[in-house]
Amino acid sequence: ASSILNSSEYQNNLINDLKRELKENNYDSLCIDFEYVNEDEKNLYSSFLRKVKDELPSYPLFVALAPKNSDEQKGLLYTAHDYYQIGKVADYVILMTYEWGFAYGPPLPVAPINSVEEVIKYAVSEIPNEKIMMGIPNYGYDWVLPYKEGTAARTLSLTNSVQIAIQENTDILFDEEAQSPY
Repeated sequence: ASSILNSSEYQNNLINDLKRELKENNYDSLCIDFEYVNEDEKNLYSSFLRKVKDELPSYPLFVALAPKNSDEQKGLLYTAHDYYQIGKVADYVILMTYEWGFAYGPPLPVAPINSVEEVIKYAVSEIPNEKIMMGIPNYGYDWVLPYKEGTAARTLSLTNSVQIAIQENTDILFDEEAQSPY
């Protein structure tokens, strides 16, 4: 992302490639998901999205956004995603309201409802409601317990989760606070 955001030549090449791919494959929209954008490239990212929209006006632009709960939220995933500016440029945003629990982290719900609600409340304060889409996970993780930092959980589909519960003759429980099965 940094290479693209800091080079007009790379941006132009990417946009030209996108134009070709969109046309050749008869795609009707475009989704951009740049993650781990440096904080000091926040304005460059918003400007790049504006350039994409200006160069590809006939294609609805979707932009995937990390799940922020405030403009001050720190972290490499969050700081360059300016909800307000991106909301002005994009036709739609997709809020990545998942991955609180992730493969290399401790056992946590993937999308705890209280955290998801915080993201939605912040998003609607910065972006017009009609532009907001919410990502919903349809997967989970299987952690080896007791959890040891640095170990990876196995990613499971919902079907796999049910099959494992049946094979292991165990119940699928429900975390009321997170509103999440486990």
